[in-house]
Amino acid sequence: MDLPSDDPEPSLALLSQFVELPFSYWLVNSIAFVLLILASALISGSEVAFFSLDREQMKEFDKDGSASGNAIIRLLQRKRYLLATILIMNNLINIAIVTLSTFFTWSLVGTKSTEGKVIVTLSIIVTFIILFFGEVVPKNFANQHNIKFARATARVLLLLERLLRPFSFLLISVTNVIEKNVERKGHDITVDGLNQALEMTTDENTSEEEKGILKGIVNFSTLTVKQVMKSRMDITAVENDLDFHELMDKINKCGFSRIPVYKETIDKIEGILYIKDLISHIEKEEDFAWQELVRPGMFVPENKKADSLLKDFQAQRVHMAIVVDEYGGTSGLITMEDIIEEIVGEINDEFDDEDVAYNKLDNSTYIFEGKTSLNDFCKIVGVEPVLFDEVKGESESLGGLLLEINEKLPRAGEKITFENFLFTIVAVDPRRIKRIRVLIKPLS
Repeated sequence: MDLPSDDPEPSLALLSQFVELPFSYWLVNSIAFVLLILASALISGSEVAFFSLDREQMKEFDKDGSASGNAIIRLLQRKRYLLATILIMNNLINIAIVTLSTFFTWSLVGTKSTEGKVIVTLSIIVTFIILFFGEVVPKNFANQHNIKFARATARVLLLLERLLRPFSFLLISVTNVIEKNVERKGHDITVDGLNQALEMTTDENTSEEEKGILKGIVNFSTLTVKQVMKSRMDITAVENDLDFHELMDKINKCGFSRIPVYKETIDKIEGILYIKDLISHIEKEEDFAWQELVRPGMFVPENKKADSLLKDFQAQRVHMAIVVDEYGGTSGLITMEDIIEEIVGEINDEFDDEDVAYNKLDNSTYIFEGKTSLNDFCKIVGVEPVLFDEVKGESESLGGLLLEINEKLPRAGEKITFENFLFTIVAVDPRRIKRIRVLIKPLS
């Protein structure tokens, strides 16, 4: 029921309630309210401060050895417990603020429905104070001064985290159960689906080069090191017992800037020789101990993903890795250039021979080296590598694919058919297929 505008009695009654309340009651409630708002601000700001710290800032805390720095490190080692502690405290403090405000309001105006407007108005004011002074202001400040804020609250939060650990454990456990049992709805997009979407969204204004780069990006995460590497047969390496003049002669002929160095066999690679390290010693005699310049090599397994290796190259600032098989033998060699070529296409320099890998006789006929990787073969003839997944076995070269299909080493002139491909063996030696003619028949 609304208060009549011409009746001054309710206002006088409310004023008398203000006067009747003792000063100590006002003081205690006001101090409690301010302290709770301050506590809400510190807890809310802590969430932003702690979770915005980067690695460099964490290293500083680890170095200074201060009590606050150690507390920060310990809290962030258990991030889920820290977040649970902040959420529990924030809710407890906000409930305390609302409860205190409600009882204080009731003590002023009573609980009669005629005083409803006053209670609603004071509730709105309290809510605004909580949001502005307990959330917005401290979070903005903590975002700009996260180190200072984290140091100021770290030890208190560490104590609270220990005290509230049983409740935090319960909260985290319930959350884990919900996450495991609630079905997450999403979209499973396969690489094939992305390739089809790519074909649908590109038009005649998109060049073949641009399409190739986009396809390279889509397929990049599926490639393994074994699919991209140069096989051990194509590795140019030097033995560690060469004298300096023999070494320089071999370097001049190969033209590479980095060369693996092995002992006895290619399976025992000891490291990588950087040609730039030899420049200052170019005038040395043949007994110069060039082996001391060999740097440690990077070794990776065949099944490592190409995108992961690229990150390792960037992190370790190297450009070459030796690929090893399950027995620790040398399987091949891979460089950063090999990985990047899977996205942007072939990168030819003055030492690359474009005619070595294949010759295109017409639009449907090619001559390939048997050592050509299946990945490169598929890119050149314009088919998806998944076409051969069921028949290629462990092979990653065109010659290896034909051995898997034929189940024995074919003779020169022998023909092998798979899908719409007709493979004709052009040259073969007692151990491997050297050269193949590929005829691509039109699909019926």
